Amino acid sequence: MADDLPAPKPLIWRGASKTAFMAFPAAVQREMGYAIFLAQIGERHPSTAKTLKGFGSGTVIEVRESYVGNAYRAVYTVRYPDVLYILHAFQKKSTKGTTTPRAEIETIHRRLRELIKEREQGK
Repeated sequence: MADDLPAPKPLIWRGASKTAFMAFPAAVQREMGYAIFLAQIGERHPSTAKTLKGFGSGTVIEVRESYVGNAYRAVYTVRYPDVLYILHAFQKKSTKGTTTPRAEIETIHRRLRELIKEREQGK
């Protein structure tokens, strides 16, 4: 059955996203890792991966996990068909319910802009 799966896209971590992800609890890493693997083979986890609003055409996806009362997020882009880029990973500490803190959104926007610029320059 594994032969039926498409080859996973390469995964590239931007900024300190991998370091942050590796600091998450093992259970969170495992669940998010599965959602990221699905993205690598062109699928989306049905319950934890959602389009992140404010990024246009739906190419920026947020993976959400809760563990022991804490919220964790990993954000990736499917903008490019050849590679899956993890833009950011963080523990959500918003005091406003489901709202993602502005600083985290700004980090995602900055890393996406940098990525687009690099890709356009052929790096």
